[in-house]
Amino acid sequence: MPWQRKDLLGLEELTAEEIELVLRTAEVFADVFERPLKKFPTLRGRTVVNLFYEPSTRTRTSFELAGKWLSADVINISSSSSSAAKGESLADTARTLEALGADAVVIRHSAAGAPHLLARTVKIPVLNAGDGAHEHPSQGLLDLFTIRQHKGKIAGLTVTIVGDLLHSRVARSDIWGLTKLGARVRVTGPATLVPPTFASLGVEVYRDLRPAVEGADVVIVLRLQRERQAGGLIPSLEEYAALFGLDAEKMSWLKPDALVMHPGPANLGVEITEEAALDPRSAIRDQVRNGVAVRMALLYLLVGGGEKDVPAVA
Repeated sequence: MPWQRKDLLGLEELTAEEIELVLRTAEVFADVFERPLKKFPTLRGRTVVNLFYEPSTRTRTSFELAGKWLSADVINISSSSSSAAKGESLADTARTLEALGADAVVIRHSAAGAPHLLARTVKIPVLNAGDGAHEHPSQGLLDLFTIRQHKGKIAGLTVTIVGDLLHSRVARSDIWGLTKLGARVRVTGPATLVPPTFASLGVEVYRDLRPAVEGADVVIVLRLQRERQAGGLIPSLEEYAALFGLDAEKMSWLKPDALVMHPGPANLGVEITEEAALDPRSAIRDQVRNGVAVRMALLYLLVGGGEKDVPAVA
């Protein structure tokens, strides 16, 4: 099945077949770190703009590496260095970039729906690198890729997502992707951060950590977004860490072959301890590396044509 969409805005709108196509394409690029020459000629002559209105290290860097290793010209723009600081609207910024010859825009924005606005404004592909508390589709895809890399499958697995789901765009993308590929998903965290409405997404809501993680094949720990806790949604960081932080004791509740993941950046000692993050069952480093392969696949499919199922560049 060839890629048909102009944009990547979220996993909610993708079919299972489209998700599988991205994962299969990413497999071609997965060994990029082992290659003596990391450059592919696929996007030579194309220009990709990373338009980031929020701080980012992992996502922005991996999109930049993905573009450069596909031989695209990559331009990084932050809100402080763009005309947005002078009052230019997001739509006008997008039109300007298109007029200047950009072939795709990767956008991160604090407002949910900002990538959708861009997609309606310009004819070039728009890739959502995280919008508000809506979705983070490339992170969701790299999480799916990492799980399948380690477990060999996704269908039939039990995956538990722990933490601040209320504010997490990663959690929403993970839930959409996992359920569409046949995984059973559990979620847990403080009631203020995991509202009962999440059950409508087809997941099982747990109020205590231990029953949520016992028997799980994968445990995804979310970053506690301290910048969003001013409203007193949790009593204290110490209490959160005691009840829901993954540490050595709680790691003993997990299956011996359970996979531990975290989208980063981690608040060590809050949602996960350093010991747990470095446990042999942790795939956090693999997630970071796989982010480049998955984003290379996305740029290939959206900017490079998508007329074939997989690129002939292996």
